[in-house]
Amino acid sequence: MASYYQRVTVLLNPAAGKQSAAAEEQVRAALHNAGCDADVHRADGASFASEAKAAVERGSTLIVAAGGDGSVSAAASALVGTDAALGVLPLGTLNHFAKDLDIPTDLAKAVAVIGTGRTIAVDVAEVNGRPFINNASIGMYASLISERASMQRIGRGKWMAHGVAAIRVWRRYRHHPIVLGVDGTRRAARTPFVFVGNNEYHLSGLELGGRKTLEGGCLHVCMAPGMSRRGVAGMILAAIFADVCRLQGFESFTTQAVTVDAAAPRVRTSIDGEVVMLDNPLTFRICPRALRVRVPSCER
Repeated sequence: MASYYQRVTVLLNPAAGKQSAAAEEQVRAALHNAGCDADVHRADGASFASEAKAAVERGSTLIVAAGGDGSVSAAASALVGTDAALGVLPLGTLNHFAKDLDIPTDLAKAVAVIGTGRTIAVDVAEVNGRPFINNASIGMYASLISERASMQRIGRGKWMAHGVAAIRVWRRYRHHPIVLGVDGTRRAARTPFVFVGNNEYHLSGLELGGRKTLEGGCLHVCMAPGMSRRGVAGMILAAIFADVCRLQGFESFTTQAVTVDAAAPRVRTSIDGEVVMLDNPLTFRICPRALRVRVPSCER
């Protein structure tokens, strides 16, 4: 372990992804085998941010989030603008943030990054002052996540809940009236979704959903004003086999700040996979190099 990191705290969400009850034991064993002396604490998703903040206050200089993207995002939100660094042990289903930083999804290899990697500063995005590491959105996706959570609360499995939620959201397909503010100009539109990414996302092909860099200093805004239900279905297929940006009705641009007025007092918003209610309007901005993260020692 690098000498700079004299106090290391690992926050473990044992419910992340497909982890078993032995997740904590596996993490402890991997840390021990790598010679990493760390304090390991269990934490559910709701307490990750407060636990990370408390660890920094205790003097930890490296906070390791062992969980999925939601847990990593929560821990990161407490470290933005501090001297403490974030480590990632990706235990979730998708692990977008880890993959975009080339952090291995294999537990032993990810632990090795904690000990032998390098520290870089990456961008973080904010919506109404709330940090996020991947993306935030309103409309269809936020509704999907909300419906899925409702299904899971009544005992449906994650993928079954996702399927049922998708059908319900599809049946209630609608356009949301918004006013978009960018660089001093305002524009009214009706769109089934507004997606805002922390840096630019790949929108087609094998790299769909990934990002080339988290140091580009921009937000990536996507929406589909006026696109029909059939058009959105075509957009999903185009994302796999063609280029979404060429579809009529789809819009994508980068900026450093954007406001979205959704014509309602409160707006249901998906932030890194968690649905929250935020005050309208939504104000997004990029925070360049605001988060320190441990990544593999080799250059990307």
